[in-house]
Amino acid sequence: MIVRPVFVALALVASLAVSNAARADDAWTASGCGSEPSAPSVDGSSVDRYNASIDRVSAYEKAARTYNSCVSKQANHDETVVSNEARDKIAHIHEGSVAVQKRIAANFTKMTAQLKAAGGKFGGH
Repeated sequence: MIVRPVFVALALVASLAVSNAARADDAWTASGCGSEPSAPSVDGSSVDRYNASIDRVSAYEKAARTYNSCVSKQANHDETVVSNEARDKIAHIHEGSVAVQKRIAANFTKMTAQLKAAGGKFGGH
């Protein structure tokens, strides 16, 4: 029956879409890096305010570079963990798949030999 596999496939696609949408709402954050520094406003209304703005921008630049470095390190670490977990899961799936293929191949080899032996008893028919 064709309707059932199509329904199952559509249900699977729908569940993946919901899962991906939920994941998009839950953005990754570098929890070990503290809060992202806020960009200061620049005030050019007077020389004194302009100079103060330069000081705030310089302080922001330093804080932003430090924060960005921390985020980058944590992202690389988290990506490596996920990659290693995925590699292990893929290896587990692959091992299971190969085991099934080997069993099926062995079954066919055994059955072919049995059929050949039994056929020989009956004159090869």
